[in-house]
Amino acid sequence: QVQLVESGGGVVQPGGSLRLSCAASGIIFSNNNMVWYRQAPGEQRELVAAIARDFARHYADSVAGRFTISRDNAKNTVYLQMNNLKPEDTAVYYCHTHPGYWGQGTQVTVSS
Repeated sequence: QVQLVESGGGVVQPGGSLRLSCAASGIIFSNNNMVWYRQAPGEQRELVAAIARDFARHYADSVAGRFTISRDNAKNTVYLQMNNLKPEDTAVYYCHTHPGYWGQGTQVTVSS
């Protein structure tokens, strides 16, 4: 049984930082590309950042330079370091891997 469990969300002021984690089980983690998505209220789910099994990275334009995705294959965990957070980053953040596995999401709220 595949499980993706996100953690690390919370409430932070603009300009602050958070680090999200996604712990995976039931997959050969090192073989999988891992992706962070987010969904704000009333909006479609959007890709935030992705890291391939060869550690190649991709970022949405809106977060490039502020967010960093990384992975630790020994811990079966993918991370999203989010710096200089903005109110528009407020969303539920989801971890995803193929062929269609999703975590339950973790809420990030950026507000003063």
